[in-house]
Amino acid sequence: MLDALVTEARLRFGLDLADGLQVVAAERLIATPLEASRPALIVPLTLLRAGRGVVAADAVPAVALPGRHGPRGRDPLDVLARLYPGGHSVGRFGTASAATIATLTADDLDAPCYLAPVAPEAAVAGPWSMPAISDRLRAPDGCPWDREQTHQSLRKHLLEEAYEVYDALEAGATPALAGELGDLLLQIVLHAQLAAEAGVFDLADVQSAIATKIVRRHPHVFGEAEARTAADVNRQWERIKAQEREDDPTDVTKGALDGISSSMPALAASQEMQERAASLGYDWPSLDGVLDKVVEEVGELREAAAGDDMAGWAEEFGDLLFVLVNVARKRGVEAESAMRAGNAKFRRRFGSVERQAAARGVALRDLDFTALDALWDAAKAEERISP
Repeated sequence: MLDALVTEARLRFGLDLADGLQVVAAERLIATPLEASRPALIVPLTLLRAGRGVVAADAVPAVALPGRHGPRGRDPLDVLARLYPGGHSVGRFGTASAATIATLTADDLDAPCYLAPVAPEAAVAGPWSMPAISDRLRAPDGCPWDREQTHQSLRKHLLEEAYEVYDALEAGATPALAGELGDLLLQIVLHAQLAAEAGVFDLADVQSAIATKIVRRHPHVFGEAEARTAADVNRQWERIKAQEREDDPTDVTKGALDGISSSMPALAASQEMQERAASLGYDWPSLDGVLDKVVEEVGELREAAAGDDMAGWAEEFGDLLFVLVNVARKRGVEAESAMRAGNAKFRRRFGSVERQAAARGVALRDLDFTALDALWDAAKAEERISP
């Protein structure tokens, strides 16, 4: 049966077997990795099983493919509409009537269909579209800007995109977050493209490295180990990382805190260091001990402020911040996020102070502290009554 479909597809639809061929059971379409830039036959399961009977598993409903299992990944027609342009032609066997992805119906999938490959830049929902687009942009006749980029020149864009994702996360899962994550993914694709051109690694190596690492560090899921709580997982994670460092012959000097980027925001880096130390047992037994340490550090800061040693004062100030981050960690609060929220609150309230002063026809610099404080209190009250 497949031989007959392939022959017809070659004669009527221009199938070139040199491009490969994907054969997908229509009933399993939502669960199948389908690459739109490669030819595909979609065939009802009854035809694929013809002459061999139907096993019980064939009756089990297909589960949407992870990574494509959102609200638009649970219906075959929706999946095809995401993977192919709406006007893309659908070859229908045994009939001359035309169809497109946009006009395809569920009944059409009861008979075999042929999907010709689309250009990589049109297969936008597939995992290999962006690598192909990146490669094209870097080609001799590609984009001048992309051709000039290096790992160094792209560093700032990586940080910018990461921070934009961080900001978008405030609103949770939104369409805007999908766009920002795409911008961040582009940076990964670009760096992999540059590395491939240099003959060092490619995107497949990137994917392999992280998948291998995650499987290795979750033996309680993919192996025989047990981890009943999140704390168990954290301790196991650090043990595995320590073993990895011991097993790496090229890296014999790394400790538990190595690998924390020096480019991280200071609060986030501080919390990460303290979390790693705590996972190895170096931690205060309770929050009370950390709060006592805050009081101690405030006292030392007061003493340092009474002198002229600015370097010493700055050191004590850093110690206080470090302990405050520990307080946040002990309470399950992300210090970096809390600081950003504090900044946002100040920005919001200070904006209200500026608007109030402008409404009274006065400049902030002409007001004394008492007047400014009154405006600040009014800004706080305004927030309390706002819906």
